[in-house]
Amino acid sequence: MVTFAEYRKMDATALAEAIAKGDLDAAEVLEAAIARAEAVNPEINAIVHQQFEPARQTVADGGAADGPFRNVPYLLKDLGAFDAGQPCTMGSRLWADFVPDHDATYTERCKAAGLVIMGRTNTPEMGLNATTEPTLHGATVNPWNPAHSAGGSSGGSAAAVAAGILPMAHATDGGGSIRIPASNCGLFGVKPTRGRNPAGPDVGEGWSGMSTGHVVSRSVRDSARMMDCTHGPAPGDPYAAPAPARPFADEVGADPGKLRIALMTDGFDGRPLDPECVRGVEDVAKLCADLGHQVEPVQPKLDVGALDQASRTVIAGNVWTAVRLRCEALGREPSGQDVEPVTWALAQEGTQSSAGDYAAAVMVLHQAGRQLAAFFQDHDLILSSTLRHPPLPLGAIDMQDSDLDHYWDALFKDEIAITPFYNNTGCPAMTVPLHMSSDGLPVGIHFGASFGDEATLFRMAAQLEEARPWFDMVPDLG
Repeated sequence: MVTFAEYRKMDATALAEAIAKGDLDAAEVLEAAIARAEAVNPEINAIVHQQFEPARQTVADGGAADGPFRNVPYLLKDLGAFDAGQPCTMGSRLWADFVPDHDATYTERCKAAGLVIMGRTNTPEMGLNATTEPTLHGATVNPWNPAHSAGGSSGGSAAAVAAGILPMAHATDGGGSIRIPASNCGLFGVKPTRGRNPAGPDVGEGWSGMSTGHVVSRSVRDSARMMDCTHGPAPGDPYAAPAPARPFADEVGADPGKLRIALMTDGFDGRPLDPECVRGVEDVAKLCADLGHQVEPVQPKLDVGALDQASRTVIAGNVWTAVRLRCEALGREPSGQDVEPVTWALAQEGTQSSAGDYAAAVMVLHQAGRQLAAFFQDHDLILSSTLRHPPLPLGAIDMQDSDLDHYWDALFKDEIAITPFYNNTGCPAMTVPLHMSSDGLPVGIHFGASFGDEATLFRMAAQLEEARPWFDMVPDLG
């Protein structure tokens, strides 16, 4: 039998290789993941739907598809990524009984990669928060300190990986929702370039291209290999990211060369970051310089106010459309009784914008993309903190807030001062677990790259991982 100590020491790549060689039994690996889930999930509330028996049946029937991650356990975030015949609640009472009859394209590719899906992870309602505390499923807590948030909106996935249930899990990111929980939970997380991973077949893009999906993981190579498994357009996709020059896995360990790194110790709005975050950024800036990179303090100039309003217009319009369509499917009128107050307020705001307002908002996002592209002509990466603060206490950003302006400011102005701007512009970005706060909480360090350039991110991340390994830095949950 595979012990938890043995299981914990292996990333998804190592597990797949050991299973393929016959050094580990696929059924025993799955049982190790299930046993860990049963031991810690009551404490952290990361998994909100179990698929343990179907997963066992997949392995018993001869295993998953013959892909790079064959028979490695996996969790899907409970937001999109449909898995036919399994519920997908979007963290919302409105979708509590929704069971899709088809797989998402992303899910198809996960299964083709050989992953064994064993459940779904917690998310705030419709992914609309930087913490994971939905009314439907309750709060996911941070495995490092249960009084603090695991982040959002992929908080369940990040908590599950940090707690050792599995080494890698699905996550999505519309304003930071891969990077925020990865930062809070001490994990590696990449937001891909707009159009890198498919959103179909039900939609062509998420939030006008701001939202995308990938994973949170403990190792860089797992993230790179998983992107190799999932990227590329599906038939009918409206657009695609530039094709990589070679597999992303080949970038892990490749020499990044001498990179030109722009250093930010403020948010994009010019307001200061928490001193604890600044200490982390400055420490990593020194590490980068010691590794031979050129680091200089400089910050791109973006119209933060215009981007904030444009994002809000796009998100509100999408929230209203989703709520309306779901209520039509249920045969009833949309009502604030079905969703949380912030969700309903955004939906109502979405009814007030015109088609012209929406088109103008998309123009603002695209203009910012061109401005950031010009900045990246002279810089390879932008270095900053992932968040303005270390992990917040639970309840700090509350979707029960009846004042939408207050909620929006608490989320976008007071906390996520870095991450959304890479969603706005479509550029890839990553959070790397390179700092711990004085009270023992993870603080992610953020790097952004030019459109289509995940390769530089993976090369840089692998160099940092080698220089300052983090794989064995895990919370003590017993």
